[in-house]
Amino acid sequence: MQITFTRLNYALTTFVLALTFIGFAADRVRDKEKRQAVAIAMTSGDPSRAPAIFRRYGCGGCHVIPGIPGADGKVGGPLIDLRQRLYIGGVASNTSENLVQWIVFPQRFSANSGMPATGISEAEARDLAAYLYAQ
Repeated sequence: MQITFTRLNYALTTFVLALTFIGFAADRVRDKEKRQAVAIAMTSGDPSRAPAIFRRYGCGGCHVIPGIPGADGKVGGPLIDLRQRLYIGGVASNTSENLVQWIVFPQRFSANSGMPATGISEAEARDLAAYLYAQ
């Protein structure tokens, strides 16, 4: 009888843990979807286009960018949790318009910025900003 009870207890514990994990995973998916919807509304960009743009312009050579394979540069700041920061490049308030303009032409905000004028268009910058805010 003791073995049966132990097996039942183990099965119930496993079941409860599985339900907890499923609930946690579902919450994370909902949070990500919400962040993405907010990011799209803020920037008018499409985050799904961002990975190709990051690769095309070599952004990962200078920055760590979450979710972008090989984007592990150490020259510029890491682009992790950008939505939680107060400033962009240490000089501009963190708004979607400032981020888009910073990506297009950072010298507009800081003449001595180490980030070069990249040639990224405003439309592409909106896609990048949407991606970064959605992370």
